[in-house]
Amino acid sequence: MSTLDIYPPTLKATARQRKGGEKMKILHMVAYALLWVGGLNLGLSVLGFDVVKMVLGGLGLESVFNLLVGASAVYSVATHKGDCKACGK
Repeated sequence: MSTLDIYPPTLKATARQRKGGEKMKILHMVAYALLWVGGLNLGLSVLGFDVVKMVLGGLGLESVFNLLVGASAVYSVATHKGDCKACGK
């Protein structure tokens, strides 16, 4: 017997939705943080400082980071209307 079986059906759905919503919030925050770091890195690279290359370049993870930043941008664009309070109205 699952712990969700003791709740009425409406509360079961709410608990499942809450759990899924928490995962989406974490994904949103990770994407947002990657966009910030990627944007700051791009701005600093104009001044000659490539922080990601300094930190991850020796490990060969710079291209992986850039791929994650790109994926975060695609995710943010795809989910923007639902997340944005101004656009979602």
